[in-house]
Amino acid sequence: MGKDDVIERVLICLAAGGHILIEDLPGLGKTTMAYSLARAMGCSFSRVQFTSDLLPGDIIGVSIYDEREKEFVFKRGPLFANLLLADEINRSTPKTQSALLEAMDRSRVSVDGRTYELEPPFMVFATQNPVDSEGTFPLPDSQMDRFLMRLQMGYPEPEHEMRILEAGLRAYDDIETEPVVSREEVLEIQGWTRKVFVEESVLRYMLDIVTATREEDTLKAGLSTRGALSIKLAAQAAALMKGRAYVLPVDVETVLAPVCAHRLIPRRRGADLLEERAAVEEILTAIASSIPMPR
Repeated sequence: MGKDDVIERVLICLAAGGHILIEDLPGLGKTTMAYSLARAMGCSFSRVQFTSDLLPGDIIGVSIYDEREKEFVFKRGPLFANLLLADEINRSTPKTQSALLEAMDRSRVSVDGRTYELEPPFMVFATQNPVDSEGTFPLPDSQMDRFLMRLQMGYPEPEHEMRILEAGLRAYDDIETEPVVSREEVLEIQGWTRKVFVEESVLRYMLDIVTATREEDTLKAGLSTRGALSIKLAAQAAALMKGRAYVLPVDVETVLAPVCAHRLIPRRRGADLLEERAAVEEILTAIASSIPMPR
């Protein structure tokens, strides 16, 4: 309720076929958004509460010996859903976090020498608390790079929060949401995104920004080639959201912070993730403002 900007970015990420990391405090509607998105697409949804004792097999699944068939049978885990909510992903060990790497990169998993394809569309909707770091395991750079966008929900406006208070407390799975698109239509939209035209001068504008991050003294490392490709893909999805078949520089500007900030590492680390995120976004804004937009 009242989070149109966040919803628009989530839909951009969906159209681009990417994954989302939302860093924010508990109780601001992250789970409700993920569940409602899955229902609106008519797709399967699963939620995994990440904890320190969670094992990779708890997410991917395990092979169990079938006495009747006299062979091992693979029992699929919650990962085999169209939308997976990885709740508080940084509370599990790096070994468990890494179980998502292949799935997020190639939409498949390998178990006991066999490869299992995940049904498209496949989207990981991960959350983490940016303030409470006790008992957590920071996501490695390789994991962060798999997320197309990092977003923040933020507190609702007073008028929206009043409406929420009037409605009362409800469980997210009690919300009645009818599908507005089919799974096939979502896949078709994702196919359109990659066909959105990007003119050479706009590509050069993206590359100039990427190169500037690599030369910035206040950053330990700049954007990778995957980061550059992510800017292009997100900008194509943003243009499609506006009903255009071509990308404008303003589309690049729209997606720059959510796509790039979590991929950059400042030399001076913040007291918490919120402070560090603000510092990186400030650096990124300064870089973007120093590079002229193509006309």
